[in-house]
Amino acid sequence: MAVASPQNALGIKSLLGTESLVKSQIRLIIDTAQEYRKLQDSKLDKIQSSLLGSLKGKTVVLLFFEASTRTRSSFELAAKRLGAEVIVLTQQMSSVDKGETLLDTARNIEAMQPDLLVLRHPSAGSPMYLDGALKIPIVNGGDGFHEHPTQALLDLMTIEEFKGSLEGLKVLIVGDIAHSRVARSDIYALKAMGCSVSVCAPPTLMPPKVEKMGVQAFTHLDEAVLGQDVVIALRVQFERMNQGQLPSRAEYSRFYGINARVLKLCKEDVLIMHPGPVNRGVELATEVADSERSVILNQVSNGVLIRMAVLHLLTKKE
Repeated sequence: MAVASPQNALGIKSLLGTESLVKSQIRLIIDTAQEYRKLQDSKLDKIQSSLLGSLKGKTVVLLFFEASTRTRSSFELAAKRLGAEVIVLTQQMSSVDKGETLLDTARNIEAMQPDLLVLRHPSAGSPMYLDGALKIPIVNGGDGFHEHPTQALLDLMTIEEFKGSLEGLKVLIVGDIAHSRVARSDIYALKAMGCSVSVCAPPTLMPPKVEKMGVQAFTHLDEAVLGQDVVIALRVQFERMNQGQLPSRAEYSRFYGINARVLKLCKEDVLIMHPGPVNRGVELATEVADSERSVILNQVSNGVLIRMAVLHLLTKKE
């Protein structure tokens, strides 16, 4: 078992999930990301900021064993904007396809002395497994059905951007709750910041005893959306489903898709969110995805800033 590295500015070695984060840590990450936004929007000499260039001379490895557009690209952009060298490895580019274990792959990467590893993997718990074996910090870029912490953090940053505060907001998460690591990370983080969280899904896509997570569960969308400040639609993960869990895309869209009719039932200032990729006409109708209530592209923009903040805080010593 490797010895953990000294604690950093965030007070933890690695970012493995939001379940273990406290309010002050979430607040620090969002506040740091907001500082990056100010620098991004500022006309001042950005080179003078101690926040930028904080990863100069450091190396970040992105080890991605699942397909990704937003997460992989935003981590790469985030690391490069902080001055880091970035190495991207996929399963096809690694020796895993030749029979090497994940642990042996990670240990060989660590032997090359990078400063941080971002892991995306289909097996739940894989980042925790590597965190116990390696000395370098690990960032969970999404593991199986378990967690996706940086997605939740960027969601919170986006909500706060438009609502001003998170405390007391009512947030509904709609869709494939059973297979969603985003839903789990969002629930933990939103509740830590004082939000009231509800979930809505077909019974076959609702985890058993989900109420134990401190959420209210609905199976009827029209009822669920009433009075909500934020509605987060999830991608239906057809690739992870058993055959009988969902009859068809059309069936899902009819009862759980957010369209213009459902939007009229919502509060006038409701935010519509989605972690992407969006199955248009399934989770969201095009007129909703492209409406003024949709903040999906703001989520993507904030993803780079949140990941800059995470990389900075995990590599900055106290």
